[in-house]
Amino acid sequence: MESPHNEALSLRGITKVFPGVLANAGVNLSARRGEILAILGENGAGKSTLMKILYGMYQPDSGAVSVNGREVRIRSPKDALALGIGMIHQHFTLVPVHTVWENVVLGLDPSSGRPADRKGAVRELEALGRKYGLAVDPCAVVADLSVGMQQKTEILKVLYRSVSILVLDEPTAVLTPGEAENLFGFLQEFRAAGNTVLFITHKLGEVMEIADRIEVLRGGRNAGSFLRGEVTERELAARMVGGDIPPVGEPPSRPTGRDVLEVRDLWVRGSRGHHAVRGVSFAVRAGEIFGVAGVSGNGQEELADCVCGLARQERGEILLDGRVLPREDPGAVFRAGVGYIPADRHREGLVLDMTVEENLVLKNLPAYSRKGFLREGAIRENAERRIADYGIRPPLPGSRTASLSGGNQQKVVAAREIEAGRKCIVAVQPTRGLDLGAAAHVHRMLAGARSEGRAVFLVSTELSEIMSLSDTVAVMTGGEILGIFPRESADLRMIGMLMAGRKGEPE
Repeated sequence: MESPHNEALSLRGITKVFPGVLANAGVNLSARRGEILAILGENGAGKSTLMKILYGMYQPDSGAVSVNGREVRIRSPKDALALGIGMIHQHFTLVPVHTVWENVVLGLDPSSGRPADRKGAVRELEALGRKYGLAVDPCAVVADLSVGMQQKTEILKVLYRSVSILVLDEPTAVLTPGEAENLFGFLQEFRAAGNTVLFITHKLGEVMEIADRIEVLRGGRNAGSFLRGEVTERELAARMVGGDIPPVGEPPSRPTGRDVLEVRDLWVRGSRGHHAVRGVSFAVRAGEIFGVAGVSGNGQEELADCVCGLARQERGEILLDGRVLPREDPGAVFRAGVGYIPADRHREGLVLDMTVEENLVLKNLPAYSRKGFLREGAIRENAERRIADYGIRPPLPGSRTASLSGGNQQKVVAAREIEAGRKCIVAVQPTRGLDLGAAAHVHRMLAGARSEGRAVFLVSTELSEIMSLSDTVAVMTGGEILGIFPRESADLRMIGMLMAGRKGEPE
């Protein structure tokens, strides 16, 4: 047992209530110096709320927080930073048009003792980069950096403020396997220097690789605390969801059905005028899940948008059952039998001010209308069925969609689009933000669509998701598909190399 004098932080009896929601109920959590603590839990388990309390973004209704043995009141992120607590959010908070050093010194407290001028900041950042293996050009413009380099910038930003407790929220979501390994190397260096890491993730494999201890939350309460060597991934998953998760099941034998979705020599320009998709060709057969792996930002989302009529194709053809799909006409693509789960549920998937039942019929209103009037009974019946099938919480068809958690909002989108995709489902990051149980449910729905003979075009940055679901795996980098493999012959090392843009065979 570690000495209490080695305790870096402690949260005792933390309770936080929002209107109608008990987010945290008497949660206890502690972390030691020189330790990586993983925090696991489903959506709504209270992880984010607890970390926002630690970072001063929320105030607890009851309970106490201690840092280095002293009880403190953290009223704002400024207070947290003054106590040596830094947080790396899942969605970066950088200013794209500014340089790395400008982003780092932005908002710097003058009393911090750190230089805020260009020369001094560059010197300090280069020293931090050497110390922790976080080499980034301090004078580079953030918009020109890879996602991995942007994450390094975020980390340097908090290290520049001399933090000793680092909170990371889903830090590998947008990284290649190689970049994730580099991140883990930094975390081990940071821990070895006597610092503390709180690592929020849903990837059990990462927990077993990097964590010293694991804290599981469920329903806003503590559900177990373990040393890494004392527990298996299966046991952790069961603690998170309160029971075993039904398996997706093995895919059927190699699909031999007709080509449902065909893409031929497709070229698409991105928002900045560059070619985001460059001469891509592939086919997805009936009864097949065709998975596209790759780091976010390599043209996958532009490809999916174009297939669904949401982006302009410069050259090439897209066919559904042998017929060319209309260009830039998402309504026609939907009516042809293509369902689309977009990467950004807020921008493209939902109208947040509408109710759950309204969002569930949003793209198919004629089916729920008679003589120009909506059939409210049919809309309500559809919503009740989808809510039950997909486990949407709270189970209230009239709830305003904005009031749902991110995971439940994603369930609304998935419920509508999987049902709509009579011939083909295009799913981009379909389980982003979902907990284990909800993600497994979406996986079973996609696998069920495959079993029914539908074609599924899956885009995901989660290699585990691609490998567990797909019959065929493609790797997309720099707007090109660098390789297509049957799943059973796909090599993880080769896929990782292709994701990093290396085409050669591994040595």
